[in-house]
Parts: sequence; C-alpha cells; structure tokens
Amino acid sequence: MPSLLILIPAVMVILINLPVKEILKRVAFLLALLYILAQAAAVIFAPAYLMNTPQLFALNLVIDSFSLLMLLSISIVGLSALCVGWFTLDDSNKKSDFVSLLLLSIIGMNGVVMVRDLFSLYVFLEVVAIASFILIALDKDREALEGSFKYFILSAIATVMMLTAISFLMMVTGDTSFEAVRATFKAGTITFWPVLAMVLFVVGLFIKAGVVPFHGWLPDAYSSAPAGVSVLLAGIVTKVTGVYTIIRLVTMVFGFSPSLNKVLLIVGAISIIVGALGALGQKDMKRMLAFSSISQVGYIIISLGAGTQLGIAGAVFHLFNHSVFKSLLFVNAAAVEEQTGTRDMDKLGGLAEKMPITGITSVIALLSTAGIPPLGGFWSKLIIILALWKAGLFPYAIIAVLASLLTLAYFLSMTRRVYWGKVPEQLADVTEAGAGLVVPALVLAAITIGVGIAFPYILNTFILPIRSIFG
Repeated sequence: MPSLLILIPAVMVILINLPVKEILKRVAFLLALLYILAQAAAVIFAPAYLMNTPQLFALNLVIDSFSLLMLLSISIVGLSALCVGWFTLDDSNKKSDFVSLLLLSIIGMNGVVMVRDLFSLYVFLEVVAIASFILIALDKDREALEGSFKYFILSAIATVMMLTAISFLMMVTGDTSFEAVRATFKAGTITFWPVLAMVLFVVGLFIKAGVVPFHGWLPDAYSSAPAGVSVLLAGIVTKVTGVYTIIRLVTMVFGFSPSLNKVLLIVGAISIIVGALGALGQKDMKRMLAFSSISQVGYIIISLGAGTQLGIAGAVFHLFNHSVFKSLLFVNAAAVEEQTGTRDMDKLGGLAEKMPITGITSVIALLSTAGIPPLGGFWSKLIIILALWKAGLFPYAIIAVLASLLTLAYFLSMTRRVYWGKVPEQLADVTEAGAGLVVPALVLAAITIGVGIAFPYILNTFILPIRSIFG
C-alpha cells in the first residue's frame, strides 16, 4: 500500500541511528538493499496491490501508472547509488550516514510521486532537498561545501516561490488539492492571482530541475558530491523534484495554454543548446556529464511544451531513459575516478583496455544519450521529435535533431580522451573496478539495451497508458 512506501524506510532510518552497538550500522547497507529491492518487486509484480489498497496515514496518496514508473525509476537509481556510495566511501560512519540520507531521499521522492495536494507536495520536496544538501557536503571539503551551499541558496529561492504560490492558490480556492486547483484553472475566468501562482510554482520547479537559466548550481553540485550522491542527484533527485513535478502539475493541475507551452518550448530549447555547448568545453568528466544532464532535461521540457498526448508520452519515456543512462554514466565516472584517482580527461586514456566492462557500458550509455538506435534513448528522442513535428513546431524539432549531433560530438570527445588511445604511463597498473561498481553498471546497461529492443511492448504497455491519466 502507498503508505508503506513512506513508513518502512522511515523505520529503517530510525533503526540505523539507534544509540546501540555498531551492528545496526554494519547492516545498514543490507537493510536499504532489501527495502529498495522490495519496492522494485512490488512495482513490477504487484502494481494492482499498491494502487488499490487502503491508506495508513491521513495523506492523499494515490498511485497511478505514472507514479509506478517513477517508483521503479527511484528503485533502479537508488539501488545503483547505494552500491556506489557504500563501496566508494572509506569511513564507516559516513557509510551509515549516507544510507540514512539515501533512505530519507527515497521517502521524499516516493511522497512526491504519490501525493495529490500542493502543500504535501511541497513538504516532500523539502525532505528531498534537505537530505540532498547534506549528501552533497558529506565529504566536508571546500568543493562539496560550495556545491551544497549553491544548491541550498537556489533551492531556498524555489521554496519561497512555491510557498508564495500555494498561499495565493489557498486564497482563491480555499484548498490545495490538485482537484480544487485544477477546477479553478478550468473555470474559464482565471484571475491574476492563480496565474501569478502558476508562474511562481513553475519557476521554482525550473530551479529544482536545473534548467537554463536556473542551472548555475547543478554542475558544481554534481561534480563536487561523493560518487554515490552524484549518481542519486543526476539519476533521479532532480528528475523527481523538478521534471516529474512539472509534468504532473502542468498536465493535471494548471493545464496547457499557449503562453505556458511557449515558455516550456523556449526553456527546453535553450537548455538543450546551452547544456550541449557547455559539455563540449569541459575537461572534468563529471562536469561534462552534469552539463549533458541539463541538455537532456531540455528534451523532456520541450516535449512537454508540444502540449499533445504524444509529447507527454515522449517526455515521460525520456524521463525514464535519462534516469537510467545518466545513472550509468555517473556510475562509470565513479569507477574511473576510483581506479585512477582523477576525473581530468586530459590525464586519462586507453582505459577500455584496462577497464573493459566500464568502457563497454559507457559506450552503451553514450550512444543511448545521443539517440543512436536501437537503444532506449533513440526511441524516446524519436517520439519527442515526432511530437514536435506533428504539432507543427518545426524549428524546435530541428533543434532537437541537431542537438543530438552535438551530444554525439562531446561524448565522442569524452570516449576518445578517456577510453581510447594509449594508456598513460602513470595508469599502467589500473585494473577494472570492483563488483560494487561493475554490477550496477551491467544492470543499468542491460536495462538500456532491453528498453530499446523491447520498445514496442514497453511503449504500448507502460508509456502510452500514462497519457490517459492526464485527460
């Protein structure tokens, strides 16, 4: 039942932090692993049970097909982040703190994808944000603290915007439920205050998503955070707290309008271009991937801006694909840094020979990101381009196609500098990463390939049905 997806990880956080012997800290990894696997299993094998069982809390929690997809994404990325974080952190206290904060993030993200009122949504967004601030600064070095501080400041601005928006909507509707607010926007006599509230809320979510021009915090946060935290942030946190929430509110609460669609199209297009150009100029591996994330999120936003059911399907599908292939790229970046001690691509080279699994899975993720068939990323980008073209948005469709060439260009540059060529003398003794990094990479690569091969089944069974919940 939905309530258990919040209650169980909360109980685990309490258990891990009880003032008893160190044994609970030692089994923290196992507890989190079992919970995440159980959540994934429930979504895959018992979705009807999750969607139809009664509540334990007085919260308006609802699970629909979109929520199920996001809960699965949270499980996949959470599992990868757990493995990477546990096997790269070198201090037992940091490890248990990481697991506790990871579970808190999962509580917040699960809540975000299940709630159906704006104030509860805000509360769960803040749970994720607070856990993320601490996770980014977990190493307590200067870069980590700077990245966390930038995220904190911009997130605080987003918080003020969203709370102000909720206050305005409460004044007008007397309620914060999705249904009540939606009725106000569908009434046909929208006044100044609801429109202002919508603008404030959407801009706040743009900050959370890290889209241009609100992306200043994202490269620093992604690159300075510990390896497992980078996987979590890039793979799912910004997707749930920003992108998912934008899709949910635009489609179910605020509704499409010509002006809102135009904003989404412009912000998406600029993010695609700026993110891709920013990635081209990087030599730090994680910063390149961070700018790539900005560009890929732009694809999701621009698809939503098409304002059609096909555009929604493309946005949702690319949201899932991006969670998978971006997590894979950050897992492999962690493997490279763990084995070589550097993220500077100018100091790397020839690692495909020394780290074949990391090299092969990285190429799979890179090709999926660039939209090369038959991988998952190709199909979601194809749907996005078709949605834009069918909606008559030809310039935006052309931008989406041309930006894929930029994506291919900066990833070929990364592949050449990191995995191809001659191995530098100082890296002659480098070996493949351990199982804690290799196994998540193989699982994520298998999902990327599987989604591409099974595209017709996945589209008809999981993606297209999501359109029906938006009316």
